[in-house]
Amino acid sequence: MAEKTMQKSENKLSLSIRFQQQVLKEFTNNIGQIRVTDYQKQILQGYFIRIDRTLTNSEEERVRKNDANRDHKYDNLLPYSWSNVNVRDLCMDVVHYAQLGLDMMQDNFLFPIPYKNNKENCYDITLMIGYMGKRYIALKYALDKPTNVTVEIVHKADTFKPIMKSRSNPVESYEFDIENPFDRGEIIGAFGYIEYEDPKKNELVMMSMADILKRKPKYASANFWGGSLKVWKKEKQIEEQKEGWLEEMCQKTMMREVYSPKHILIDPKKIDDSYQYMKQQEQRLNAANDEVQQAIEIEANSVPFEEPEQQLAQGLTGISQEQSIPVPSESVPNLTENMQKNSRKNTHSSQNVRNSTKKTTNPELPPATEPFDEIDRMGDDMFKDTEDMNEAAGRADLAPDPVGGPTF
Repeated sequence: MAEKTMQKSENKLSLSIRFQQQVLKEFTNNIGQIRVTDYQKQILQGYFIRIDRTLTNSEEERVRKNDANRDHKYDNLLPYSWSNVNVRDLCMDVVHYAQLGLDMMQDNFLFPIPYKNNKENCYDITLMIGYMGKRYIALKYALDKPTNVTVEIVHKADTFKPIMKSRSNPVESYEFDIENPFDRGEIIGAFGYIEYEDPKKNELVMMSMADILKRKPKYASANFWGGSLKVWKKEKQIEEQKEGWLEEMCQKTMMREVYSPKHILIDPKKIDDSYQYMKQQEQRLNAANDEVQQAIEIEANSVPFEEPEQQLAQGLTGISQEQSIPVPSESVPNLTENMQKNSRKNTHSSQNVRNSTKKTTNPELPPATEPFDEIDRMGDDMFKDTEDMNEAAGRADLAPDPVGGPTF
């Protein structure tokens, strides 16, 4: 059994290397020569592993949903496979994002989200930047890199006092006291505090709960934000109240705000082609139609803490011990053939803070232990009864090891 697992892991590594080589070849043929470091090549290999796993999980979910449909006219008949992926645009995306240093093997950096392109009858894979990816980009391209960033959620029983900059007070600051750590009451807002070597530059960013909810995705699942959720039980649809992971969702929202260019300015001299490409992809995503937005928003807001794929963050260096990495599920044509078949794409698609009973204006930035922005099945009933919704599959559980693999 151990030898079989080792062999599958070695096959996966070999396929990921071939994927990385083929991607660079296609990028060079279409865009031109590009200099890629060894680390960026390793990132590209990780992209293959993560995308292949997503396709495998999505295919399992597609089959499950088709079997569960009462009316099979709503079935999604297009398998999630490499042969049905818009590889040309994927090649462009992965090279630029690898040059940015966004590693899919790191928690909450970057996630592949496949959604169906009905016009081309293929799957476009959007690369969605997670909140830790936003943090990484903000610090990498910062005009003035912060020395520390604090993000906190404020509850009704807490005491929070902003100390704003004034003629008599040159440094913006705050006081934060958790009166009862085990019964803090409902969430009323959040804040972030950005510190610099020059304290006069320090900035306090505040958001009320109303501000946070304005940024809540239109199609956000109650499994994460809380609220009522329609579920099927004994062939009847009923409403269930979900507690969700509201605090984690609020914290992620606050982090995205704090690490935005609005608060941490970007150095124009550091902007390169890959950064501009990333911003263009974000603009395309924002301009996407409601159907695409619905699929992406649901799938991008995923399992809070108990994500079984955390082992992926171990990286490629320990791949021989990756017990759960599945071998790709089928043979796939050469990337060049895929590019000819699928030549266009419509659109491309907050760190855990430890609480203490007394907060000061100089807390240390805690390690990143926040939940994955991963795809999962918990938004299933968001997709019921419409063909378009049925096309967007959720993913969470790890797939069993299939047989075979793509050929590059």
